[in-house]
Amino acid sequence: MTDMECVAGVVTLPEYCLPGPDNKYGRREGGRYYEHARELATLEVNAAVDGLLEAGASEVLVHDGHGPGGLNVSLLHSKARMLTGRGKWWPIGLDRSFDAAIMIGQHARANTDGGHLCHSGSFDRDDWTLNGRSVGEIELYMLMAAYFDVPTVMISGDAAACEQAREFVPSIVGVAVIEGQSRGSSKGMTLDEAIDLNVPAIHAAPTMARRMIQEGARRCLKNVDQVERYWVDPPYEMIRLSRPRPDGTRQRSVATADDYLDVMMQKPQYETVPA
Repeated sequence: MTDMECVAGVVTLPEYCLPGPDNKYGRREGGRYYEHARELATLEVNAAVDGLLEAGASEVLVHDGHGPGGLNVSLLHSKARMLTGRGKWWPIGLDRSFDAAIMIGQHARANTDGGHLCHSGSFDRDDWTLNGRSVGEIELYMLMAAYFDVPTVMISGDAAACEQAREFVPSIVGVAVIEGQSRGSSKGMTLDEAIDLNVPAIHAAPTMARRMIQEGARRCLKNVDQVERYWVDPPYEMIRLSRPRPDGTRQRSVATADDYLDVMMQKPQYETVPA
């Protein structure tokens, strides 16, 4: 599973992570370094593939998990395959045939103190909860892997993401290539305020980040059977809550199910509620 916001050298959301000025956040500076960021992300993925192959992996499937697309397939490692394209979502290519899952370029959940470009699915989301607990993409991906009895054995991204991953899987290999410097939570902020808050960060040089990721991937397949599976028992209630709107309202959706894949597959049905 890959994302883009916490790849070393990816600095801001609009310029690096969105394809152009005609984007859903309406930021005119969008897309300036998007193609460069896709290259950086793909090279980190390739470093992970090298490490996994060196550790004995026989097959690697890469899922491009960044909304508008974060990887350049023409630069992809020759021994990997890639799942990409709109409509590619849950269960993100997973099934019980996999031995392990890893995450590359991953960020912490929304409102994380010191998290670089942290958010939960969207920068416009103020909170995302599962059974009353705030969650982010890390937890949700781990749960999807565990649904198929696949352990999540490695994460790369910023230090805050690695720390959050260890809350759920203590023995996970964490490779921190970014350290966020901005302090404070974006809870209750407007979209523009949230986008601009968690930008300052110390980045490893991209070439060094790739060496770190390759080494982490080489180590993470050791003792796979002993790695913890993070799990939340059913039934499930998932709530998505948007950031406050200028008119004093926000959008809220609630999904319920007795099966984790079912609750993730449900298309959110939003209602307007007071902020």
